[in-house]
Amino acid sequence: MGNIRITKQFNFETGHALYGYDGKCRNVHGHSYKLSVTVIGRPITDTAHVKLGMVIDFGDLKKIVKEEIVDQFDHATVFNKNTPHVELAQELTDRGHNVILADYQPTSENMVLDFADKIMARLPKNISLHSLKLQETDTSFAEWYASDN
Repeated sequence: MGNIRITKQFNFETGHALYGYDGKCRNVHGHSYKLSVTVIGRPITDTAHVKLGMVIDFGDLKKIVKEEIVDQFDHATVFNKNTPHVELAQELTDRGHNVILADYQPTSENMVLDFADKIMARLPKNISLHSLKLQETDTSFAEWYASDN
């Protein structure tokens, strides 16, 4: 039996600001992100296995992505921890807001790299992350492919 790709899609709302950027995105704003996660593997052939015929149970993939990405980033505001936004982040945190201080500029490109690392660390040995697509707007997205890395 050959390799099969399985994709699950997720939605979450996240705010961010791009410190030092020369456009409107330097201001705090938010997006309705859409994340498509594609893994690759061989379907289970063991007839005694409860997940016979599956590469990975969609529920298992959902649990990984929900815990690592969605639960962390949904309704959070992401700032680069090395910018003056740290003072704003502290003020928001003190007022009970969910704030993430990232080690990177929170662009879609950097977020998708971060997400790839987090998801790969949790996948079973026989399953590989094939690709991620992080859609920031209806017409703008960043993609990560294992074959490119």
